[in-house]
Amino acid sequence: MTEAATRRRTPGAPCWVSLMVHGLATTQEFYGALFGWEFRPGPQQLGPYVRAMLDGKEIAGIGQLPPDRHLPIAWTPYLATDDADVTAESIRSHGGTVGVGPLDAGDAGRMAIGSDPSGAVFGVWQATAHLGTALAGTHGTPVWNELMTRETSTVGKFYAAVFGYEVEPGTSADFDQLTLRLDGRPVASVRGVGQALPRDRGAHWMTYFEVADTDESARLVRELGGQVLRPPHDAATGRAAAVSDPEGAVFTLVTTATG
Repeated sequence: MTEAATRRRTPGAPCWVSLMVHGLATTQEFYGALFGWEFRPGPQQLGPYVRAMLDGKEIAGIGQLPPDRHLPIAWTPYLATDDADVTAESIRSHGGTVGVGPLDAGDAGRMAIGSDPSGAVFGVWQATAHLGTALAGTHGTPVWNELMTRETSTVGKFYAAVFGYEVEPGTSADFDQLTLRLDGRPVASVRGVGQALPRDRGAHWMTYFEVADTDESARLVRELGGQVLRPPHDAATGRAAAVSDPEGAVFTLVTTATG
């Protein structure tokens, strides 16, 4: 069990994940049972909002959508910045859009929610009191973020320009894939899937959550009212399964390969 950095994150580093749902109480029950999360109230600027906790440390956020808002239910990664306003302007000037903010989330920090030129939604977080996910590498913690998009070239340039990533193309000619690096360290990946991109969701970021046993967690997802979209399988990163929660938010379970 390792503690994530408790200092301000490098600009561009994924630092938080959040989910906006209609049923806040039932969603807490689902993730509480699946990951062992407990919940505490968080900033209420955008409505009812809780922070998921493990061992007293903040892991993720879950908020409640107003009843009349029918947005896609999806996990959203937040990328660190030293200045949310400057980053929001950069998003716009490089072909993206800013849908929310920048706005202050109490004394926790300043945020914005934007989308890249392909339409994939992500957040921007300028930390003050709240530095982001405070635990990594153990059951129920975010371990990786991957952008699923039609093709990688255009969006790769966008993220490099806005966040300063070094973009490393994949080594296989059969796959359209990029790795995004900061200071030489991989922080996220981009996968171009062409026509295989789901029409009902379009380009989107996928959050990977570490679990102790992918097969057992996938079974539990079904038992708790979610769906298994791709059954447990051995992947390069470890044993993985794509699943969704009862409101349809898609995420990946992974037991990271060691050794």
